[in-house]
Amino acid sequence: MSGPDQGQGERRVERRTLRGIPTTIVNTRPDIETPQVVARLDAALGLIEQYTPHYLRHIRRDFAGLHVERYACRGAFFPAERVCLVELTFIVNPAFTLAQVASTIVHEGMHARLHAVGIEAESRAREERFCRRAEIEFGSLAPGGEPVVERALAAMAGSDEEVAPVIDPALARRRIAEVDRAAAMPHWLREALGRRGNA
Repeated sequence: MSGPDQGQGERRVERRTLRGIPTTIVNTRPDIETPQVVARLDAALGLIEQYTPHYLRHIRRDFAGLHVERYACRGAFFPAERVCLVELTFIVNPAFTLAQVASTIVHEGMHARLHAVGIEAESRAREERFCRRAEIEFGSLAPGGEPVVERALAAMAGSDEEVAPVIDPALARRRIAEVDRAAAMPHWLREALGRRGNA
């Protein structure tokens, strides 16, 4: 399976089993080390296992696997493949806590749970709110979960369009390509272009 854009770097694919879940990592970013992705993802799964073990049990049953790649949002569940995608740069971004990474997996796990038991929500917004409630439960228990709870509560308070936004795939591809081109650029060139833009 593949996300909307492969990025600008060499495609490095690694397959692992993390906490009993088959995991594929497609790393197209030269500035990201795959072992760091593996370590952060495993630690995030470890938080789920420690603080909400019932969610990890469901995830092991409901996901055929985890897939890490560049994507237009933090995570997604693909029902046909039963695969949870977690975004590559999101996993390793130090601005996000491990609890935030884990909560994305919990969220997508709830989509998978609904799919597995054959429950179809009346609307995308209602299903999203159901998944946000799982995030709140997890974030209330796990260390570093405060931003998880805050974001989930804010999302649930929004309109149906805000809680379940539609992503424009073409726009997402363009934005990913722009960011990845900048990341592949040598540091000295980025600085030179920055100085030139400020001149």
